[in-house]
Amino acid sequence: MMGPFAWFKWQALFAEWPVFLEGFAMTIALSVLALLLSLTLGILFGVLGTAQYRPLRWLNRIYVEFIQNTPLVIQIFFLYHALPHWGLMLPVFTVGVLGIGFYHGAYIAEVVRAGILAVSKGQHEAAYSQGFSYWQAMRYIILPQAKRMAYPPLTNQAVSLIKNTSVMAMVAGGDLMYQADSWASANLYYGPAYVITGLLYLALCFPLATYARRMERRLEVSL
Repeated sequence: MMGPFAWFKWQALFAEWPVFLEGFAMTIALSVLALLLSLTLGILFGVLGTAQYRPLRWLNRIYVEFIQNTPLVIQIFFLYHALPHWGLMLPVFTVGVLGIGFYHGAYIAEVVRAGILAVSKGQHEAAYSQGFSYWQAMRYIILPQAKRMAYPPLTNQAVSLIKNTSVMAMVAGGDLMYQADSWASANLYYGPAYVITGLLYLALCFPLATYARRMERRLEVSL
C-alpha cells in the first residue's frame, strides 16, 4: 500500500523514534525556560502598566505594543541573524528562550495589568492608609488578589507558548517541529511525522487547556 500513511512509513518512524523524543525534550525545556522568562517580564511590565508615574506606564506601552504588533518569526530572525552582525552570537536555544519569552511576556503583561485593574481601588487605598508603599501594596495586597483573576488567561498563554516553540524549526532550533521536518525531509515520510508531532503537542497542551477551562468555570461560579 502506497500513500502518505503507508505502514512501512510508520515502521520507519517507530524504528527511529529517539529523533522525535529528542525534539520533544527540547521543546519541553524551551517551553519551561521561556515561560519563566515571560512570567517575570509579564509581572514586571504588568505592574508598570498600572504605576502612578506616567513614564513607567509609557515603558509598559512601548514594550507591549512593539512586541504584540510584530510577528514572532521576525523577532526570532532578528535575534538569530541580526545580532551576529553586531558581534553578539547567541546559541540557538538561547535565541528561542529570549525570543519566545519576550514575546509572551508582552501578552502576560496585559493579563497581569487587567488583573490588577480588576482589584477594587479600595484595596489600594486601604494599603496606603496602613503605610504601604506602592510596591509593597502590589506585593502583599494587590497581586495576591489579581492572580486569582489572571490564572485562566495565564494558562492559555502557556498553551500558546508551547505551540509557538515550533517557530524555532525555521532556525534549526532542535525542537520537536524541527526534528519532524528534518526526519520527514530526509525520507519524504511526512504523514506519520506530522501525525506524531501533532499528538505530542496535544499531549502537552490539552491538559493545560482543560485546566484553564476548569479555572474559568470556578471563577464564574465564585463571582
